[in-house]
Amino acid sequence: QVQLVESGGGLVQAGGSLRLSCAASGRTFSSSAMAWFRQAPGKEREFVAAISWSGHNLYYVDSVKGRFTISRDNAKNTVYLQMNGLKPEDTAAYYCAARGSPMWSISASMYDYWGQGTQVTVSS
Repeated sequence: QVQLVESGGGLVQAGGSLRLSCAASGRTFSSSAMAWFRQAPGKEREFVAAISWSGHNLYYVDSVKGRFTISRDNAKNTVYLQMNGLKPEDTAAYYCAARGSPMWSISASMYDYWGQGTQVTVSS
């Protein structure tokens, strides 16, 4: 069992930065692939970034490549999403997800545990 709690969301102007954190509890965190998804009002949940259990294998959706960085600290049971160069189209609720597997997936249905979400709003 893994419980996830996100933090770090907020309101920022276009071009600004935010760092999201996802604190996990549970013994299996270090062997779990982790991901960030986002969901804007009226839209489906969208994959943003993922990281393997070791932190060595990363993947990003094209729209955030070069702007967002996913990382993890297994000693702290925490995964991060550093978001730079934010755009109004990045506005969404951001969710952290954990998978009962060491390798990531871009499909939300492959993740077993979810956080409650943190809101990111980017003003133009």
